[in-house]
Amino acid sequence: MKELLTLFGLFFKIGIMTFGGGYAMLPMLERELVTKRQYVTMEEIMDYFAVGQCTPGIIAVNTATFIGFKRKGIMGGIFATIGVVTPSVLIITALASVLELLAGNEIAANAFAGISVAVCALIVQAILKLIKSGIKDAFTLGIALAAFVASFLLGVSPIIVILVTAVVGVIIKRVYEKLTSEKKEDAE
Repeated sequence: MKELLTLFGLFFKIGIMTFGGGYAMLPMLERELVTKRQYVTMEEIMDYFAVGQCTPGIIAVNTATFIGFKRKGIMGGIFATIGVVTPSVLIITALASVLELLAGNEIAANAFAGISVAVCALIVQAILKLIKSGIKDAFTLGIALAAFVASFLLGVSPIIVILVTAVVGVIIKRVYEKLTSEKKEDAE
């Protein structure tokens, strides 16, 4: 039960401190779950984000569910999910009662503008870390560039991009392994 409550607390903290969606939570996930507690690796978080993006729902919720499930099964997934969602529910409920007051308030508008800029910086930081840990050679660089072009420039659905890149990754890995084993055989 202690680890379930820890999962709830960690994801509550991540949920309350993350503005701007799933990608903005990457630096906190890395610090709390990879660096401090070693619950998951950065590669696993990247995998969870990829799967979370092509499954229905919010990336942050999907990722919390995956990590919670990895740690403590179904109950871990439930506690982590409730933890990441609770702050949003509380904040939205509180804001809903004062929304009309904030609508014309210049200070609130300026605060939200500042938060938006900070979120952009956090997302750029997360992207740079993902690039560092995800691009390991010329093949992965090629896959990343092709995925970027397909998604950003051509408007291909992220689901299709992820599925195609997964298939390409499997094919490249198999071809590489085959070539490597043939070289070993030739050397012997």
